[in-house]
Amino acid sequence: MNRIAARRLHAQRLAGKPLASPVDAVRWLTSVQAQDYTGAKWAVGQRSRGATDTELDRLFDEGAILRTHVMRPTWHFVLPEDVRWLLDLTGPKILRGLAARHRELELDEKVFVKAMKAFTAALAGGRHLTRPELGEVLRAARISTAGQRLPHLIMRAELEGLIVSGPRRGKQFTYALFEERVRRPRIMERAEAIAELTRRYFRSHGPAQLKDFAWWSGLTLAEVRTGFALAGRAIEHQAIEGKDYWFDPGAGRAADAAGLAHLLPNFDEYTVAYRDRADIANAHDAFASILSNVVTIAGFVRGSWRRIRAPAGVRVELQTMDRFTAAEKAAVEEAARRFGRFLEQPVELIWF
Repeated sequence: MNRIAARRLHAQRLAGKPLASPVDAVRWLTSVQAQDYTGAKWAVGQRSRGATDTELDRLFDEGAILRTHVMRPTWHFVLPEDVRWLLDLTGPKILRGLAARHRELELDEKVFVKAMKAFTAALAGGRHLTRPELGEVLRAARISTAGQRLPHLIMRAELEGLIVSGPRRGKQFTYALFEERVRRPRIMERAEAIAELTRRYFRSHGPAQLKDFAWWSGLTLAEVRTGFALAGRAIEHQAIEGKDYWFDPGAGRAADAAGLAHLLPNFDEYTVAYRDRADIANAHDAFASILSNVVTIAGFVRGSWRRIRAPAGVRVELQTMDRFTAAEKAAVEEAARRFGRFLEQPVELIWF
């Protein structure tokens, strides 16, 4: 089997010993891409011992796990202890990348300052507002929210560490003031933060290449090289089939994952966290594997799946790319049972 895939499954805690809790899982991965909130919960749940969907909702609403724009210009789950130094490290580059779009939307510093003041006044005192409500706040301050101005103003406030996720109100997401939601943020000097992120990535995602880390972190290649130099012996190198990989030398031997199947959500760290996905998917499926819920066998993408509500639980429809053996089908059925335990609902598998 593909040893890179097996070692990544082990590093990401999709194989072997799971993490003790969802909070530990997010801490291990550092950030979990989460524009799809439902999928991100399952991504964390698969790496946590006995986690449930209900538990993830509770931890999110309590603020034990936050959701904000960081790392790349999309939402991620992060912990309160990590969010400040990650924003300081990655936020400025994201904002530079959005500068042209801000000019198109006629968003200049004068507008940003006015909007940030309006958000601060509206959320002060522990208030939590939804995105439409923040839009009303801006319009009351005579700031246009036409087109994409509202989401970009909210993203700016997130990237500057002014606002962050609040508790959900029903199925709606809310925002809170960062300083009221994150009481004791950890702060690092930039070099320290680069070294920390480098060590964490290769510990939880290795073996991986330099370009994989650059893609995942949003750091420049120069910063990535700085991280390698600062990490020192915390990262070990190995050339495999003509490619250079780095990993945590203390990772230990990866267990045989030949009979292991997963129902991974879209944007799972296993698929999204690498620029080079040749080790886990065929070339023509590599990009699609990020956007889709995928079925993996021994860490390799073999199909896709979707979740459909059913009268007596959940129906999971599987679309396979090739023929599965009886043992592989049994492994997928076990993965579906894990999903059912997470949802606390029965899961029915439909094969196509």
